[in-house]
Amino acid sequence: MSDRNKGILLLLISALGFSMMGAFVKLSGDLPTVQKAFFRNIVAAAITLGFVLKHKDRIFGKRENQKLLLSRSSLGAVGIVMNFYAIDNLVLSDAEMLNKLSPFILIIFSGIFLKEHARRYQIVSIIIAFLGTLFIIQPEFSVQVLPYIIGVLGAVFAAGAYTMLRVLGNKEKHYTVVFYFSFFTTVLLLPFTIFFYEPMSVQQWIFLLLAGAFATVGQFGVTLAYKFAPASEISIFFYSTVVYSALLSIVLFGQIPTLWSVIGYVIIFSASFYMFLKNNHIDKKQLARQEEKKAFRSS
Repeated sequence: MSDRNKGILLLLISALGFSMMGAFVKLSGDLPTVQKAFFRNIVAAAITLGFVLKHKDRIFGKRENQKLLLSRSSLGAVGIVMNFYAIDNLVLSDAEMLNKLSPFILIIFSGIFLKEHARRYQIVSIIIAFLGTLFIIQPEFSVQVLPYIIGVLGAVFAAGAYTMLRVLGNKEKHYTVVFYFSFFTTVLLLPFTIFFYEPMSVQQWIFLLLAGAFATVGQFGVTLAYKFAPASEISIFFYSTVVYSALLSIVLFGQIPTLWSVIGYVIIFSASFYMFLKNNHIDKKQLARQEEKKAFRSS
């Protein structure tokens, strides 16, 4: 199997992991959002700690990277609570698609904070993607729109966390970064969980533990996928999350996305697919130039 196909397979597994996480969070029933997020992260922290200890790395990373790790974890913690709130209050596939706005928002943040020049096709993709969200949200001036707004804000905070990861680069091992985030979020949410805690049945315990386990599968899957192939080549396959989530919504909860939501999915996916094709075209051009330079030097 080629590295590219390995990356695609891992990304599909990752997408399934995150979809299952969302399903188990929703199945756990009427519990406080912070309580759900706490159990999701404490499971992920326990699993990733095993990887850190196995590789005998620093548990909390290097001293010089603490600001970046803290920033990434803080933004990610807020993002995950907002995402869980959206999952609890929306059709699962709607919540997942709103969360998938983060790559588009990342382009904006990269331009503002990392001074990366956004290309014209990226700007066009961002505009198209946000138009797609209007079909999902179907904005009305009522309380019912609140979960949609929080879902979008969750994507904003996730994009902020990914921006910090861009700066962090390869300075820390992936399992250290995941453990740091999971541990930080667990500690941050602990007092809120104690204050708002509601007793859980055995079934709810099992669902939340499974949510944490599948979230870890998703996190490792996406991290390893991009080690086998560049994001520009395979990132489009991560949108399979929405397909998985739509099927789970219908089978487990009897929730069928509205026609307007499906149109929104198609628009956002089209924007991502357009950007995917443009990125591949640019990468091929750059590769061809590099090959020409090599051929010129060897001649």
